[in-house]
Amino acid sequence: MNLILQGLTVQRHLVEQIADLARPRAIVAIGEHAYRCVDVSYNDEVKSQIDMAAWGSKLDYAFIERGRSLADFKLVAMDMDSTLITIECIDEIADMQGLKPQVAEITEAAMRGEIEFKESLTRRVALLKGLDAGALQRVYDERLALSSGAEKMLSAIQAAGLKTLLVSGGFSFFTDRMKQRLTLDYTHSNQLEIVDGKLTGRVINGIVDGEEKKATVERVCKDLGISPKQAIVMGDGANDLQMMRIAGLSVAFRAKPVVRAQADVALNFVGLDGILPLLTA
Repeated sequence: MNLILQGLTVQRHLVEQIADLARPRAIVAIGEHAYRCVDVSYNDEVKSQIDMAAWGSKLDYAFIERGRSLADFKLVAMDMDSTLITIECIDEIADMQGLKPQVAEITEAAMRGEIEFKESLTRRVALLKGLDAGALQRVYDERLALSSGAEKMLSAIQAAGLKTLLVSGGFSFFTDRMKQRLTLDYTHSNQLEIVDGKLTGRVINGIVDGEEKKATVERVCKDLGISPKQAIVMGDGANDLQMMRIAGLSVAFRAKPVVRAQADVALNFVGLDGILPLLTA
């Protein structure tokens, strides 16, 4: 196993202190702010020690099998809200209705896994009934921003020939625009019902919950003729866990504790491009 340590800023002496816990054969710089610790000891106790030390130093870490590279994968599947982009779109839409605190509270509970996703989405969308549909464009224009490292990550994986899937419990209004803007291959998300220019407070054509996210990854993999083990799956909330579990590499990005605990890799400090140093053979 190799241990990758990276951060927004990295001091070599901190890397050496943390790496010593895993007794590496060598430490190699693989970027301005990333190091590969070669042939480390790996067990639960070492992982726990590294986890605490890295968190305290604001560094991200990952134990990766030697030789793994982007060439091992054919697909990157991403959640949208709070993963590919920095906002929760439904919270910002609700803000146009003066209801952001109420909706955001339900969103947070759902992402922590405390409320079943379908129930939470139904409740949140119902609060938007009567809102002018123009609020969606305002959120896109005024509030939506890509997460740090998103464009660099996408550029690298697309150059390497990987396909891209944006699968979201959010809304097609936004995923459609992300698909065009970022030249993504596949998207799947929820569709808000709009009648006479107003939101009706309902989602139509089914709800994309955790089970549907998993099924979508499986469908796209089948379409591409690959195994889900050839997919990298990235997410932040409890509704991402099912699709993350079937992936060859699961990545928790700025994620809730329940997701960080179950992912192969957690990126808490660096951007989405933090997956690239992990897969540089």
